[in-house]
Amino acid sequence: MSTSEIKIPSLYLYLTEGVRSFKEWMQSFSFRRKYQPATKGDGHPVLVIPGFLGNDINTIPLRNFLKRIGYNAYPWELGVNLANFEDIGTLENKVNELYLKHQEKISIVGWSLGGIYARELSKRNPAIVRHVITTGSPFRGIHQPNRVDWLLRLLRGNVEEEVGEDFIKSIEKPTTVLTTSIYSKKDGAVPWQTCMEAVEDDLHKNVEVNSSHIGMCHNKEVLVVVADRLPIK
Repeated sequence: MSTSEIKIPSLYLYLTEGVRSFKEWMQSFSFRRKYQPATKGDGHPVLVIPGFLGNDINTIPLRNFLKRIGYNAYPWELGVNLANFEDIGTLENKVNELYLKHQEKISIVGWSLGGIYARELSKRNPAIVRHVITTGSPFRGIHQPNRVDWLLRLLRGNVEEEVGEDFIKSIEKPTTVLTTSIYSKKDGAVPWQTCMEAVEDDLHKNVEVNSSHIGMCHNKEVLVVVADRLPIK
């Protein structure tokens, strides 16, 4: 897909993110407590990473859902995600600790920027990461215009200079572990086209849902995809 085909989300989608997310939270309230997937979780550890300006409170619905259907879900425990890429090193230690604790590969679910972290963690630790699931993560277009870039630059300045051009370029490259990329054409924060793998194959799959960006951690369609994909090895 060429750069010219990628457009910034509409202002309407952006301005209605909060309302749509709340509606999705309400619609999934009962669902999160009753839904039973076709394949029950096998208890393997799942690390859940929040997006930019998100924290572990935002991922509570997803983590509680994962625990109920049979997984050991863990928060990232690093407070608010302020796009400090040094956090990846801390998370790498956590990934190794979880692997040693459970003596089995872990899965990582990342929302938005958290998905970019998840992919990087899997690239650094392919032998101990079983599955990466990204939700609304613009890994194929971190340079593309979006509705939150201004806030990132306000709080963090020029992130590209901080992490280096080589790292920025490497973000787009696929990881060698099983990956599910969840995207929504109703995403009001980032262009949905940047949240998909360029090429699908046995390891890399794209799945479309109808969700706001903020609601990715509690949207019913997202939860169903996560529940269906996590059992796959």
